[in-house]
Order: sequence, then structure tokens, then C-alpha cells
Amino acid sequence: MRSVGSCYNHAMPAKKYSRIGMIARWKPVHLGHQAILRALCNSGEEAMIGIGSSNRYNARNSFTPEETRDMIQLVLAEFTNYRIIPVPDLDDGPRWRVMVMDLLGDLDIFVTANPYVMNLLKDDYRVIPPVELIPPRERVPAEGSEVRRAMARGEDWESLVPQVIAEYIKSNRLDKRFREEFGLETLAMEIIINS
Repeated sequence: MRSVGSCYNHAMPAKKYSRIGMIARWKPVHLGHQAILRALCNSGEEAMIGIGSSNRYNARNSFTPEETRDMIQLVLAEFTNYRIIPVPDLDDGPRWRVMVMDLLGDLDIFVTANPYVMNLLKDDYRVIPPVELIPPRERVPAEGSEVRRAMARGEDWESLVPQVIAEYIKSNRLDKRFREEFGLETLAMEIIINS
């Protein structure tokens, strides 16, 4: 289930890193994710892109690893210098850390905005937040939970994701499936968080 891809663009500056890696759930790939994914490919000769929680299917992980892979590939259509790697949850931080190092191998840089993951991997990799890779004009503040809440409410979620992702989700009726399977749970979680 690994996808291989490599970036070729005449206008690209020299890559900063040989190997760069990041793990996120990417569910669904939104505008902020698109900026991060492109920055990973622009910054590294090889980008290791992990699909986190690949063994989970629930309200927070409401797209399969295959669907998530498809979405990543759609926003990285012009790149080929990446590999997509499913990374399951183990519910055990130390074991997960060892598994991640085995799956991703040596990296010049690991990218994460998750403080827990940052703490787990800080002794093994040089860890930076995604914002350090993305030029200020390309930064898009967005969260997957925001997209899923809008989808659950039947509101405009399409403007929060790249057009190609909106088309993919709608053409595969994944928005309808999400509302049927996880819509009420998503809205209930929002009420709990806001109370």
C-alpha cells in the first residue's frame, strides 16, 4: 500500500533536505494540508508522508487509508518525490516511536504540529513545525475537524478543501457516507467540547 512518486520542476530551487518526513491523519486533505504537502515535496529530495491512524475508521478517521492516499496523490499530482506510508496507531507511544523510525528510516527533518509526537521523536529526529516550511503567503489556517463539522452539518465544506478534493469526495459520495456514519457523533463531540 505504498505509493511512490518525484518532483520535477525547472523553476524549483535546490532542495534543502535529502529526506523529510511527516505523519498526519489528512482526513480529509484540506487547504492547509495541501500547502504542507507541497512544502514537503518542495523542501526534500524525498518526502516520506505517513498516513497516521491508518488502522482506525471512526469519526476522526472517517476516510480509509486508500481514500486518504488518493487525496494526497491528487494534491501532489505534479510531484513524484514522495512515498506514502500507512502508520497505524498502537496506543503505546514508545512502541509507536520505534515503528515510525523503522517505517521512515533516516530523516534530515521530521515535521509535526503535534506536541505529543514532537516529544516522542525529538531525540531521534530534528523536529520542526510545518509553519517553518511554508512561506507566509502560502499558509492556510485550517483543521480537519472544521471540515468534518461542516460536512456533518451539511454546510459549505467544499471551500475548505482544494477543488480536486471536493470533486473526489462528492463523486465518490464520501460526504454522504460521512454524514450517515459519523455525522451525529461529530456534532455530539462538538457540543461536548463547547460545553
